[in-house]
Amino acid sequence: MTANAWFQIALYLGVLILLAMPLGEYMARVFEGRSRLSQRILGPVERLAYWFCGVRTDDEMSWKQYALAMMLFNLAGLLVVYVLQRLQGHLPLNPQHLGGVSPDSAFNTAVSFATNTNWQGYAGESTMTYLTQMLGLTVQNFVSAASGIAVLVALIRGLVRRETDLIGNFWVDLTRCTLYVLLPLSVVLAPALVWQGVPQTFSPYPTANLLQPTQDANGREVTEQVLAVGPVASQVAIKELGTNGGGFFNVNSAHPFENPTPLSNFLEMLAILLIPAALCFAFGAMVRDRRQGRAILAAMVAMFTGCVIACVWAEEQGNPSLTKLGVDQKARDGESSILVVASARAQPGGNMEGKEVRFGPVNSAIWATATTSASNGSVNSMHDSFTPLGGLVPMWLMQLGEVVFGGVGSGLYGMLAFVIVTVFVAGLMIGRTPEYLGKKIEAPEMKMASLVILIPPLLVLTGTAVAAVTTAGTSSLANRGAHGLSEMLYAYSSTGNNNGSAFAGLNANTPFYNLTTALAMLVGRYCLAVPMLAIAGSLARKKIVPASAGTLATHTPLFVLMLIGAVVLVGALSFIPALALGPVAEYLEMLP
Repeated sequence: MTANAWFQIALYLGVLILLAMPLGEYMARVFEGRSRLSQRILGPVERLAYWFCGVRTDDEMSWKQYALAMMLFNLAGLLVVYVLQRLQGHLPLNPQHLGGVSPDSAFNTAVSFATNTNWQGYAGESTMTYLTQMLGLTVQNFVSAASGIAVLVALIRGLVRRETDLIGNFWVDLTRCTLYVLLPLSVVLAPALVWQGVPQTFSPYPTANLLQPTQDANGREVTEQVLAVGPVASQVAIKELGTNGGGFFNVNSAHPFENPTPLSNFLEMLAILLIPAALCFAFGAMVRDRRQGRAILAAMVAMFTGCVIACVWAEEQGNPSLTKLGVDQKARDGESSILVVASARAQPGGNMEGKEVRFGPVNSAIWATATTSASNGSVNSMHDSFTPLGGLVPMWLMQLGEVVFGGVGSGLYGMLAFVIVTVFVAGLMIGRTPEYLGKKIEAPEMKMASLVILIPPLLVLTGTAVAAVTTAGTSSLANRGAHGLSEMLYAYSSTGNNNGSAFAGLNANTPFYNLTTALAMLVGRYCLAVPMLAIAGSLARKKIVPASAGTLATHTPLFVLMLIGAVVLVGALSFIPALALGPVAEYLEMLP
């Protein structure tokens, strides 16, 4: 790896953690109702929302009521997005006169955005109207992210409270997360992106005269190019901050109108991991032991760092097939960094297929690692064009269960499921009833945690197997052999873990993939959130057990290593055979 690559990784992680610390403390105050300044500014809006919806802030819920409210709210959002897509041809804010979306594609997209997956089987600029993009997709970017954070907050209350059946009010948590966290951050990021050149307009698509006329597929002369624009910056801001990932354009943040400069690229990469990292600090503050949040963050950072180094290394090595042809793929002095564009005399080297020249392989690999560790799914390069080992890294990060940072809220509560399992295993090793933050971990918690850990691998492997043995599944492949298997495995790893990125060589906008991936997204979201709420309710009813000499310390480097081992072991045992048949076999085929 080049010195520039090490610098970029260190700069990214350093700035990320520095920003996450104060944000995490602020979020803890928001969810505990202690953020006086923001409440003075936005409090009237919050109270108006409660009055309009008939919500009483002191009317708390049991875990079953909380889960029902979350499910009904998400179902309502799913139905609204579906109807908007089907009827968009008859609705306003449609300057391009786009028609309605097909039933299976509309259902898949509605499920995708309701579950915070943002898997997209369509080209946004030629499929969705401005109204659908804003009222449907952008709104879901806010509320689906807020729903995930709300479930995490309820789980934290279950850890903190004692001898009660109440874990908070979903409507209050949803409102506060949207109003005090997601909206202000988006208001800051969106204008910064506009400053960098991201469009924000309701105007029709303009045209530009080509400097050199060309011909279309039918041999007709083409002298103009249509430039797709729209309310882009507002959607890009929340797609990154909410770990949503759904792009306004088909190629997502590889499009120069979504991500025009190295600075916009850096800001968007920071936004991807900002809230997931900050929630670790918020967790420590809310459980009154900041060491616990730092320990979980340390485990996440350690796994992320190892994966990003592996991905950058693989992409910097270049394509072995091109090396055999004598193509120079070595980096030269002056390679582009996160904030500096390469000079004409420099070259980034490595594997440049499917990557933007303004970013190069290092920025592309960092983004690919961040977006798949964070359940974001946005891309600034085409993952399908990564080297076999480079593509294996983002695939495996999703297969770990999206707990290395993970989605906003969902990543941390998924990691807490692994914490429960780790504590339980450690308790068996020392012959003591396992405890976490003073709460005994018993059979009910272990059953629910086991569901959270085992359901995603079941979805991924079952979906891939069905696709691999059916004509409907294999007919969508652009490649055969090992890479074709990787395309299918990546698709279900992405949807089953609510990520949303894709190996673009797979045509997923077919009835088969629209329906099967929608099922994977629904199960992967709600069959994990509900068991975590059940754990919250179970823990809230328990007493606090005083710590003793035999209590396992869950903030030490030893526990961090045990937690990493549990996450990696589950991922390795579940997916090494499939990975061996896909990216590993493809890598071996490319060797001289």
